[in-house]
Amino acid sequence: MQDGADYNDAIYFIWIFITMSPNPALKIAILTVSDTRTAENDHSGNYLASAIAEASHQLHEKLILVDNRYKIRAALSQWIADPEVRVVLITGGTGFTDRDVTPEAVAPLLDKEIPGFGELFRKISYEEIGSSTIQSRAIAGIANGTFIFCLPGSSGACRTGWEKIIKQQLDSNNRPCNIIEMLPRIAICTK
Repeated sequence: MQDGADYNDAIYFIWIFITMSPNPALKIAILTVSDTRTAENDHSGNYLASAIAEASHQLHEKLILVDNRYKIRAALSQWIADPEVRVVLITGGTGFTDRDVTPEAVAPLLDKEIPGFGELFRKISYEEIGSSTIQSRAIAGIANGTFIFCLPGSSGACRTGWEKIIKQQLDSNNRPCNIIEMLPRIAICTK
């Protein structure tokens, strides 16, 4: 091999042929950010856990944390550092009250933002809830090869984000492109 590009290309194709199934099961962590949710009444987090299982992905861990940017960062940092966790779904804390700190907690940890996620989420939400969608600061990005999606705390918003955006992007059959296709190249660059 003559240079790093050839090496990375070789690793990429080896990874594709050895480890990729047509639709690989990804390990996904879920974080519910709320001062009031418990395991019993965490409808959004429980919905997401069911939805990822139905899509044949694996739940790595599910946590509920209070609206505290440093606790959010601590949990998220552990998942970002874990090479097995490829996706983190965060629900809650994306509004604009004083307690809503999820975007502020997550943004400094991102290597790259995915602005299209928030834009598309609000467009789809507008069709469902009208102008109330402006109260959502849904964001997404990539950190150390881990995709992070921050959704509002309502179960309806989580259903919209999962069914109409995230689920499709985590399906290798989605065309013209999907996140699955990007994983090998992102992992090589950042893990």
